Amino acid sequence: MDLFDSELRVIAAAEELVRGLKPNENHTVAAAAMDTAGRIHAGVNVHHFTGGPCAELVAIGAAAAANAGPLVTIVAVGDQGRGLLAPCGRCRQVLLDLHPDTLVIVPDDTTGKPSIATVPALLPHSYRHPESAPTRLLRLHARYFDAVEDGTKTLTVRWNEGHRTGAALAYFENTEHSTFPVEVTSVMVKRLDELEPEDLDLTQPGGLERYIANLRGHYPAMPADANVEVVRFRRTAADI
Repeated sequence: MDLFDSELRVIAAAEELVRGLKPNENHTVAAAAMDTAGRIHAGVNVHHFTGGPCAELVAIGAAAAANAGPLVTIVAVGDQGRGLLAPCGRCRQVLLDLHPDTLVIVPDDTTGKPSIATVPALLPHSYRHPESAPTRLLRLHARYFDAVEDGTKTLTVRWNEGHRTGAALAYFENTEHSTFPVEVTSVMVKRLDELEPEDLDLTQPGGLERYIANLRGHYPAMPADANVEVVRFRRTAADI
């Protein structure tokens, strides 16, 4: 999947930061994260023999200090030309508990190019801290802004995103549209190849085939037997 310009900005910010680091074995990785307003927050790792935070955790802390709210994209880059780095297990768990809907930019093992992964995909069969209550994001394409805003679009199908019922923010990818509150009213998990038109409220002939084709365009790596989430939601007036 091609990265959005906003995601390329996040990579560029981390690369610029790591290039500017002086040789220092205690600071060898830079991370950058973007919030829903398009602001980028960055940090570097702090290595110490007693244990120290990874760059991703420092960037998360910087974002919190700026009252950033939920993060939408995060990436780490190593020094000395090591390029993109996938997050360690601890960082994956922290992201799952604090920012479960952020997209993580990782190196593709096959092509070596930047790739996008959801946090649930990076941490399957995961444990979630019972007291964790992050603000959830419902990520949507910018073309759906008007339909979601006026309440005519109330259903979306997602893969590997781990949605739950409850309050969330509708976030429109790679756009200047602001977020607004929605409520996820139901999440039905079903195999992609077992979806029926009525699952998606489709009535036109060929509608299911077109829907799945569009879905595959958004998730090109999605297998035919993938478990997808049919997410129903409604716009709400209350602030989150």
